[in-house]
Amino acid sequence: MPNIKSAKKRVKVAAARTAANKIVKSNLKTSIKKAVAAVESGASDKDMAVRVAIKKIDQAAAKGILKKNTASRRKSSLARKLNASA
Repeated sequence: MPNIKSAKKRVKVAAARTAANKIVKSNLKTSIKKAVAAVESGASDKDMAVRVAIKKIDQAAAKGILKKNTASRRKSSLARKLNASA
């Protein structure tokens, strides 16, 4: 445990940011899974599910939670699956 006041604050801030990032990542994974499931099952709202997932990926990349290339790769993967199902 840190003894210096600023180091104690850093620990608290890091824990808060980790918790916030974890929530965003969890929601992102959920939306990606929903989109993949919609595409594989041929649901009528598969376009909308993929659009929502891509939006969440972009938001996570903008916040720095995902790296730019990782976001691009995941979006590309979703688009490939959507196009293959069409």
